Amino acid sequence: MSEEDLTTNEENQPSQPLVAEEQPAEDNIPEEETKEEDLQTKLTELEKKANEYLDGWQRARAEFANYKKRVEREQAQTYQLASSAVLKKFLDVVDDLERALKNCPAEIEGTEWAQGIELIYRKLLSIMEAEGVTKIEAEGQPFDPNFHEAISHEEAEGYAEGQIIEVVKQGYLVGERVLRPALVRVAR
Repeated sequence: MSEEDLTTNEENQPSQPLVAEEQPAEDNIPEEETKEEDLQTKLTELEKKANEYLDGWQRARAEFANYKKRVEREQAQTYQLASSAVLKKFLDVVDDLERALKNCPAEIEGTEWAQGIELIYRKLLSIMEAEGVTKIEAEGQPFDPNFHEAISHEEAEGYAEGQIIEVVKQGYLVGERVLRPALVRVAR
């Protein structure tokens, strides 16, 4: 064979495909384990982040609920303060009506006019009760400076020291707050 035949022969021969050497099965296992470990690590990180986000969301929700309650409480207090100022002005009217009914002359007692005054008085009291105003029970009770204002200390038979003898001017509460303390005479 000539040199030319060899070159042609080499050229005519199909080239052998390069076959990658297969890696043993042992080499594939660590690579798969590494991928699985990476996925597990990512999953753990994502779960941790999801828990952080959930915790943050729950805290924000609780803070909002607390804020909402605080605003409602402040609004109720503002309403109560505003209504207290108005109700306090009506207490003088209640006092005047009580005095008028207490000192009603005998000749007009039971007349329509006297009954009308009593009706106005009861209506005013019912309106005030609807707004949460209640009387402070004082007569015969021990003196309490949180609810009573003493205008005199007197000797009185049948009363213990510090006991209220008489209510001079009725006191009122609105809710748990004192709208006006009761003016009282106290035994000593």
